[in-house]
Amino acid sequence: MQTGIAGYGVYIPMNRISVEEIARVWGEDGVRVSRSINVFEKSVPSLDEDTITISVEAARIALRMSGFSPSSIGAVYVGSESHPFAVYPSAVHVAEAIGATPHLTAADLEFACKAGTAGMQMVFGMVGAGQIEAGLAIGTDTSQGRPGDALEYTAGAGGAAFVIGKDNIVAELEGTYSFTTDTPDFWRREGASYPSHGSRFTGAPAYFRHVISAAKGLMEQLGLTIDDFDRVTFHQPNGKFPLNAARALGIPSEKIEDALAVKYVGNTYSGASIVGLARQLDIAKPGERILLVSYGSGAGSDAFSFVVTDLIDEARQHGVPVDTFINRKRFIDYATYARYRGKIRIK
Repeated sequence: MQTGIAGYGVYIPMNRISVEEIARVWGEDGVRVSRSINVFEKSVPSLDEDTITISVEAARIALRMSGFSPSSIGAVYVGSESHPFAVYPSAVHVAEAIGATPHLTAADLEFACKAGTAGMQMVFGMVGAGQIEAGLAIGTDTSQGRPGDALEYTAGAGGAAFVIGKDNIVAELEGTYSFTTDTPDFWRREGASYPSHGSRFTGAPAYFRHVISAAKGLMEQLGLTIDDFDRVTFHQPNGKFPLNAARALGIPSEKIEDALAVKYVGNTYSGASIVGLARQLDIAKPGERILLVSYGSGAGSDAFSFVVTDLIDEARQHGVPVDTFINRKRFIDYATYARYRGKIRIK
């Protein structure tokens, strides 16, 4: 039997700050900035929200949709750049909170923004090998950007969780392919409060090279072409890069536009590409084929091909649409945002 996604869930914090509000503080033209990155606002976690709480909320929705009991989950992997503890696994907190302990394996993953899809590959492998009945792969972040840096306009918060198994499949996995090189476009040293990046270097040699190469590699491996895919989801560092990558591959913009949650919630880092996948699954029809390609700085991309099954309509009745979280919003000013994100420090 094939493996696939049995359930999925997303959680995005309610707080939002607009790109124009951030630009106002730094003396920039907010309209110009927003147009240049195709992002209008981003999500901001409250003081009581972090990678663990976001993961738990998303996981509970995914489990409810999947029909699997928590005790059937044999693995929990949480991919993130912003685990609350340097030493104390987020995955164990999540497993305990959803009632999946103690008979399972759990681990935290890191690979910049593709840690979530790395977890998906691991769970697919374990389920396919018959080691576990089902597993949970999560990608989530409460990402940070240095005040005044370009990243501050897009570094948002949120995540997605996927229950993967062989039963109750709503999207069957056809294949997965990865493309990885040592390309240091983005990094954060131990003890540093904010990440650093290679500015324009993050484009052609980093994001575009890896996303496009992974997509082409998967299609060659499966004997498919772009025309065989009905929907496409790429990693979303901003609202322009995915569209430009799609254009380079000859993909019509309408196939990827529905995935672009980044325009309303920002770049959720480890959750960015898979929140986009969840948004596509919210509206996909049985039989449609979806291309997912993540990207993680450092650098690598994981590509997947999924085929939506006839169970999708029934399963969606037990989930929560991504747009429910996108539309549930409360705007805050820069001062409140700075307080929530720990940007104000008193020595």
